[in-house]
Amino acid sequence: MGLWSMLFRWWDGPTLGTALFTRRHGQEVGRDGAGNIYYQSKDGRRRWVIYAGENDASRVPPEWHLWLHHTRASPPTEAPLPQRAWERPWRPNPTGTPAAELPPGALAAGGRRPPARADYRAWRPGGEAGEPRGGGARIGAR
Repeated sequence: MGLWSMLFRWWDGPTLGTALFTRRHGQEVGRDGAGNIYYQSKDGRRRWVIYAGENDASRVPPEWHLWLHHTRASPPTEAPLPQRAWERPWRPNPTGTPAAELPPGALAAGGRRPPARADYRAWRPGGEAGEPRGGGARIGAR
């Protein structure tokens, strides 16, 4: 990454200050599958990550998140988390991207919402006869 990129493109990698601080005070601890590099200060009190690509905290896998927030003393390179049978492989949060998961009725998915249930009546000012003022369906009423 060039000097101009470091000065003006802070969202796409480390800034000049972060790169200098990391070079002077940082000690590399490990890397994850996405290419993110994890550091800690020489005294072990501060921990940080240099992202491979766009700065997005959801790109930090759970095991590294635990280490970054001092929940675990040793990094995943020394003591990996046990993989549970029910766990899916980690992946970054796709919200706001073309890979985002959309429910079947989502407008962005081009779907249509299923029709409302038969017992639903929209509220109307003034209400109808036999209903409390304001109208609308009663909870639990059929």
